[in-house]
Amino acid sequence: MEPIIAEVAERVKALREMCDISVEEMAAVVGKTPEEYKVYESGDMDFSFTFLYKIAEKCGVDMVELLTGEKPHLAECTFVKNGRGLPMKRRLGFEYQHLGYTMKNRLSETFVVIAPYIEGDNDENVHLSTHDGNEFDYVLEGTMRFVHAGHFYDLQPGDSVYYNSGLPHGMYATSKNGCKFIASVMKGEDK
Repeated sequence: MEPIIAEVAERVKALREMCDISVEEMAAVVGKTPEEYKVYESGDMDFSFTFLYKIAEKCGVDMVELLTGEKPHLAECTFVKNGRGLPMKRRLGFEYQHLGYTMKNRLSETFVVIAPYIEGDNDENVHLSTHDGNEFDYVLEGTMRFVHAGHFYDLQPGDSVYYNSGLPHGMYATSKNGCKFIASVMKGEDK
């Protein structure tokens, strides 16, 4: 079941209020102006992974709680059938499937990501993000152009990057059929 934006927005707002965090403070956490942040809480804007990840970290909750309203409950092992991860569409055309969403106290957020080929994507307009911790990306199908702190890498199936995700990073698919990869986002040391 795909999370509904309006429901996620309600949970984000309620959590912010329960944690006694002002709109201005939370806007600074996610790198938005207070006015931009209010649009997200109103449910009029879809959330990026980084946006939800930073809110969950700030409030000390699992990101899955923001998406589904339920706490992950498994402590030893979780099994996810092919194509049955928790679906997310967090960036134009990108599809994410969270693969460990039922495991509590996760050390990483792991996804299968399908990035579409978008005509016009290039090194000048690559979407960049930052978040605490490290990230590991492993290409399964297609090709991508990856940028990290101003350095560019061309990845094909079997290639991977492991990096400090606190520095600006992003990617775009370079193969006409898009790119499918595994992304594992690991929390920072102080988390």
